[in-house]
Amino acid sequence: MMESNNSAINVDQLIKKIREEVAHRQPISERNLETIKVVSVNQTLTLSHIENLLHNAQLKSQIRTEFPKKLNRFPFSLSQPLQKLALKLYSFLFKEQRAINFSLIEAIRESLTLNRKLIDQVMDFQGQVMDLQGQVMNLQGQVKEISAYLTATEKHLNEQLQAMDEHYIKNDSYLKNDLTQQKRLITLFLEAARQRLPESFTVDQLQTLSNEEPHQLDAFYVAFEDQFRGSREEIRNTLNVYLPVIEDAKLGTPESPILDVGCGRGEWLELLRESGYSARGIDINRVMLEQCNTIGLEVIEADAIAYLQNLPDHSLGAVTGFHLIEHLQFAVLMKLFDETMRVLQPGGLIIFETPNPRNLFVGSGDFYRDPTHVNPIHPDTIAYIAILKGFMNAESYFFAEQDNGLQLLASSNVKFDTLESYLSISRDFALIGYKP
Repeated sequence: MMESNNSAINVDQLIKKIREEVAHRQPISERNLETIKVVSVNQTLTLSHIENLLHNAQLKSQIRTEFPKKLNRFPFSLSQPLQKLALKLYSFLFKEQRAINFSLIEAIRESLTLNRKLIDQVMDFQGQVMDLQGQVMNLQGQVKEISAYLTATEKHLNEQLQAMDEHYIKNDSYLKNDLTQQKRLITLFLEAARQRLPESFTVDQLQTLSNEEPHQLDAFYVAFEDQFRGSREEIRNTLNVYLPVIEDAKLGTPESPILDVGCGRGEWLELLRESGYSARGIDINRVMLEQCNTIGLEVIEADAIAYLQNLPDHSLGAVTGFHLIEHLQFAVLMKLFDETMRVLQPGGLIIFETPNPRNLFVGSGDFYRDPTHVNPIHPDTIAYIAILKGFMNAESYFFAEQDNGLQLLASSNVKFDTLESYLSISRDFALIGYKP
C-alpha cells in the first residue's frame, strides 16, 4: 500500500524501465529446449555403451574352461591333458587379478547404477526446467504484450494530451480575444458616458456605440476559422499556387501594389511580402487585424466597398480576395466588380477564391457550416459576371494535384459526366481575370 506522501509515479520512467528489462533478458527459444533433449539422449546412449563394455569385461574375467580355439592349430596344438594343465596353470597365476578385475567391474557397475539414477534425477530436473522455461517463455510473451500495450497507451495519452493542449490553447485564445473586444466596448461606452454626464448621449455617440456591435463576434469568427479553415501553414501551401500568376503579370511593385480584400489572418500578405511584392490588406475583423499587425503586415480596418470607393482610378495592380465573395449579398458583389475595375491599372488582375459548389460535399452541406456565408457561387456564374463587367480572359480555375505540386486547372477543361468527377473536384475554385 502506497503512503499518501509518496512521490507521483513517473509513467515514462516506468515504461522505459520495463522495456530495458525485456531487452536485456536472453530470450528462451525452442532451439534451447531441443538442445536439452539431445544432451539427455546422448547421455543415455553413453551409459548403454559402458554397460556393454562392462559385460564384455566380466565375461573375459571368468575362469577359462576351454583352450582358445586359435591355439588348437599347428604349431600351437596341444593334447587335451596339456590343455587342461595349461588352463589350471593360467587360472592359478591370474587368480588374484581376476578377483581384482571382478571387484573393479562390480564397483564400476554399482557406479553405473548410481549414475543412471543420477541421470534419471537430472532428466526429471531437466523436465522441470523445461516446464519453467515454458512458463518463462509465456511470461516473456506476456511482457511483450504488456510492453506493446504500454507503448500504445503512451501514444494514446500523448495524442490526448496534445489534443487537450490544442483545445485549451484555442479556447484560451478565443477567450482572450473576446475579452479584449468586450473591454474595448465597455471602455468606449464609459468614456462616452463620462463626457456626457449629466446630459444624455448624442446621436453621434449612440451611432459610435452601435458601430461597435458587429465586432462582438470578431473573436468567435477567428476561433471558428482556426477550427475549420485550417492552419496558417496549410493555407500558405495552398496560396503558393497564385504566386506564378502574379509573377507572369509583372505586378506587385510600389507603382502597381496589390490589395487583399478581407485579408483575414494575413497568410497571402505574408507570402507576397516574402516574395518581394508590395501589398496591403483590409478587413473588418479587429482580432485578425491585430494578428496581422503582430507579424508586421500592412493592414487597415475598413469595409471593402467603402475603401475601394475612396481610391483613385488606376491605382492598383491587383485586387485579391480569398473566401470573401461568398459572404457578400449579390448587389454588393456587383459593386465590388465595378469598383475593382475602376481602381485597377490596365493589365491588372483579380483573384477571387471561394468554395466550389460543384464539389458534391461542399454543395450539399459543407458550405453552410460557416454561419456568415450567404450563397454559394457557381464557377460559370462568377466568370460570366467578370466578363460582363469588362474583364478579359476571365475564367474559373480548380485545383489539381500534379507531380510537381498543386496546379490550377481551367474549368473549361473539366468534364462533369460521372459521379466521381463531382466527388473528386477540388473543394475551392478561383476566378482569375485581367483588365484590358
